[in-house]
Amino acid sequence: MNQTQIAQILFVALFIWLTVLSFYLTKTVNHYKKLTKGAGNVDLDKVLEGIIKRSSQHDEAFGKVQQEIGGLLRGQQAHLQKFSLIRFNPFEEEGGDQSFVLTILNGKNDGIVISSLYSRSGVRVYAKQVEGGKPAKHQFTKEEKEAIEKSAHHA
Repeated sequence: MNQTQIAQILFVALFIWLTVLSFYLTKTVNHYKKLTKGAGNVDLDKVLEGIIKRSSQHDEAFGKVQQEIGGLLRGQQAHLQKFSLIRFNPFEEEGGDQSFVLTILNGKNDGIVISSLYSRSGVRVYAKQVEGGKPAKHQFTKEEKEAIEKSAHHA
């Protein structure tokens, strides 16, 4: 190989190297233009600072929204939201399911159970307090327990 051939090989290698570098430079410049599009004569550092600032503002806003949602979820536990009604016949000798148990509970399974017992001699109505799905003071009847379980588990 003489010096002319070596120079030609080096020239071709240099040309290929410059072509590859030009390709990457063009790609980088186009990417930079996309990043700074609409930013005017602002350098990339300022654009990135703006992106970071907006990102932290979005994070703060998202945190506030999460706190508000958490407060709403905690607050909704106090609202009446679980209900059930069971009709039954407490006396075998009398016909019809005229008696009933109505439960009204909140998200914590606190509330009331109202029982109405129908008989030929009259109607009696009882109300009992419910705390956490359990009786607060008075024991529950079989029907009251059933109604509370139904409303507590089928909200």
